[in-house]
This record gives sequence, structure tokens and C-alpha cells, in this order.
Amino acid sequence: MFPSMRPLFRLGQAIAEWPVASQQQARRNAMIALTACARRRAEREEVASYLARLSASRRDPATGTAPAPGVVANA
Repeated sequence: MFPSMRPLFRLGQAIAEWPVASQQQARRNAMIALTACARRRAEREEVASYLARLSASRRDPATGTAPAPGVVANA
């Protein structure tokens, strides 16, 4: 290969490799986004579970309802 053709060869090689590199980067970005979404969903479910347990523990056993706001249960 002629030395003057080397830059053109490198350019052609970069153009040929670009779709693969672009796809790999897109896959990495998608995996990072999926991990973040899963982490947030797990946190939301944990908070919802905690609030449900807290609400259930505050219910009046006789009526099955929560006390009125500002009323201290079992006081």
C-alpha cells in the first residue's frame, strides 16, 4: 500500500467500524438505564411495603380502620 493511501485506509476502516461501535455504546447506555430504573422500582416497592405495614399496624383491631388524624392510638 502506498504511504499516501494510509490515511484513506484508516478513514475507510473507521467508517466501517462505526455502526458496530455505535450499537455497542447504545447497548451499554440501555443497560445502565435499565439498572437505574430497576433500582428505583425496587425502592418504590420497598417504601410502599413499609407504608402498608405501618398503616396496618396503626389500624384499630376492633373496627379495622385507622384512627382519625391527630388521635393517638392506644393512649
